[in-house]
Amino acid sequence: MKSKSKIPKTFVGFLLTSVLIWFLITLSKEYVTTLNFPIEYSGIAQNKLLQSSPVKEIDVTIKASGFKILKTGFSGKSIKIRANNLKKKKRDIYYILTKNQLSSIQKQMPSGIVVQEIIQDSLLLDLGTLISKKIPLKANLKIKYHVGYDLASKTKITPDSIIVSGPKKEIDSLFELELSPIEIEDAKADFKKEVAILKPTNNKNLKFDKTKVFVEGKVEQFTEGTIEIPYRITNLPSDIKITTLPKKVEVTFVASLTNFNKINTTSFQIECDFNEVKENGLNYLIPKAVSTTEFVRSFKIAPKKIDFLIQK
Repeated sequence: MKSKSKIPKTFVGFLLTSVLIWFLITLSKEYVTTLNFPIEYSGIAQNKLLQSSPVKEIDVTIKASGFKILKTGFSGKSIKIRANNLKKKKRDIYYILTKNQLSSIQKQMPSGIVVQEIIQDSLLLDLGTLISKKIPLKANLKIKYHVGYDLASKTKITPDSIIVSGPKKEIDSLFELELSPIEIEDAKADFKKEVAILKPTNNKNLKFDKTKVFVEGKVEQFTEGTIEIPYRITNLPSDIKITTLPKKVEVTFVASLTNFNKINTTSFQIECDFNEVKENGLNYLIPKAVSTTEFVRSFKIAPKKIDFLIQK
C-alpha cells in the first residue's frame, strides 16, 4: 500500500504568503460602502424632553480604504446628531434633516474616511415641553396594630411634596404620588421609615427632585369612655314649648390614653334641630354633634332618637 504524498511545507508557506499579500493589496484599495452607526442625540433644548424612544441607528455611505472600513466597522463608534435645529412636523413631532448633519458627521470620522451620503433623509423626535410642578405625597400604610393600639394622629411625611419635571401632558394629569408601602406587624410603638417614591407606570418620562422621603407615625394605646352631655334644641318656634325625654344623651367615645382625661362635657356640643321635625313630619328629635374635640378618635350618641311632648 502506497503512502500518501505530503504537501511540502515550502509550498504551504508560499500559499499563505500569497493570500496575505493579496489580502493586504485588496484592503489597500478604496471602496464605497454603507456602514451602520449608533446615534447619540445632543443639543436638545433644556425645556424639551424625549417622550418616546427615537431612532437609535443611522446608515452612512462612506468612501475609504478597505483597512479604514474594516477598522471603523468593528470600532462600535457612535455618531453625535445635533438636535438644536429642529423642524416641526405636527404637535410634539419634530424632525432633523440629515443632509444638514453631513459636515458634523464628517468631522467625527477618522482621517481617510469620506462621508458621501446618509441613507435616512430625516430623523423624527417626539419632544414634549418640559415643565415642573410641586406634587403632594401620599403614605401607603399596611400596618396591623396590636389590640387597642392605633395611630394617634395623621402620619408626617418629610418632605410632604416634591418637585416633578416632565412633559406638560404628563405633568398636567399628575395630582398625587404614592409612596412605597410601610408594612408593620403588631405595631404598638412609634415608627419612622425612609421610603421610596413610586413612579407612575404610565408616566415614564418624569424626573423627581427627590426619590426617597421619611414617613413618621405616632402610635398610642386607645380606650373607650362614656360621658353624659346635655343637648340644646335649635329652631324651636317661640310659640311652641316642648318637654323632652331624656334630658341628656350618652356619648361613647374612643381616645388615646394620653388624651383620655382631657375629655369632659365641654368636649362635645350636641344639638337637636326642630326644623327636621317640621320638614320630615317626625315625632322625635335627632341629636347630632355639631362640634367635638380634636382628642376624640370616634364617638356615638345614644339614644339616636329623643321623644318630645308639645305643651298646650
